[in-house]
Amino acid sequence: MKFRTIGLNPDSRREVSALALGAMPFGTGVDEETSFAILDRFVEAGGSFVDTANNYAFWHNGTQGGESEALLGRWRADRGIGGEVTIATKMGARAKAPGMSFADTGKFENIEGLSPKAIKEAVDRSRENLGVDKLDLLYAHVEDRSVPLEETVEGFAQVVADGSVGLVGVCNHFAWKVERSRAHAAAKGLPGYDVLQYQHTYLRPRTDRPARRSPEGANGFVSGELLTYLNENPGLWLVAYSPLLAGAYVREDKPLEFDYDHPGTPNRLAALREVAKEIDATLNQVVLAWMIGGDTPVIPLVGASSVAQLNESLEAVDITLTEEQRAKLDAAS
Repeated sequence: MKFRTIGLNPDSRREVSALALGAMPFGTGVDEETSFAILDRFVEAGGSFVDTANNYAFWHNGTQGGESEALLGRWRADRGIGGEVTIATKMGARAKAPGMSFADTGKFENIEGLSPKAIKEAVDRSRENLGVDKLDLLYAHVEDRSVPLEETVEGFAQVVADGSVGLVGVCNHFAWKVERSRAHAAAKGLPGYDVLQYQHTYLRPRTDRPARRSPEGANGFVSGELLTYLNENPGLWLVAYSPLLAGAYVREDKPLEFDYDHPGTPNRLAALREVAKEIDATLNQVVLAWMIGGDTPVIPLVGASSVAQLNESLEAVDITLTEEQRAKLDAAS
């Protein structure tokens, strides 16, 4: 396994595996026995970075979420897992009441939001679910336009100061809002967002129309502007969710999202297939190797519903693309 160091503050930074494991369906779509087996295999292979959220998976059984966190808490207790595994969770997008749909939670007034009060309540609930005194990494899951950015930054700073959270990060916010939040934190001497989580993969999304992202159109895709921001701010890391596009690279029954439906996609896919054939790897593995070995600080966040799926992703960590192969992949457009 390869490792990365996240966090700018020497007192709170953590070393994590170069591949992160997403636990979104654990405890709902993936049963407990299988979830435990996947987590065990991940740790056995050197994996030490697991991702969840306090609203996972509210859509499965009409709840407010928390099933994934609770399963991770049971796994930690059963396996005696401590600080050697970093567990990141998110808050801000949890439905205010059970039974809501994606359409409901796509509106700011229906989710918990990012006020200092909501942050504190979410932290306490997540610590209980996970069975920990301190959350390793807490993200602001989605934007909350009803709360000033400064209040959210200060709310996160409060839970860091009281010892209930280590690192803080941000998901699915526009790049200018990330910078404004980090600038406010720096000016006030407060902890800022050190880890950014967005959807990122080898294929490029369309930029000529708004992406279909909730709540109310917030953009979860990595933009060129955000990649530049990462490269120009050493120490920041991008955790890239959906790097394998839910199987769309390798499964004919999984069509690409409409955001990738543009003339550049066939050329990128052709380059990907060519490199995969050269090194006798799957398309998924080439995508992950391209991300892990690149100059931009990216940690791919993969999902798995079986140990076999996880093993395919784990094998990608040891693949090193040549300069020529990387150039071929990068040049395709």
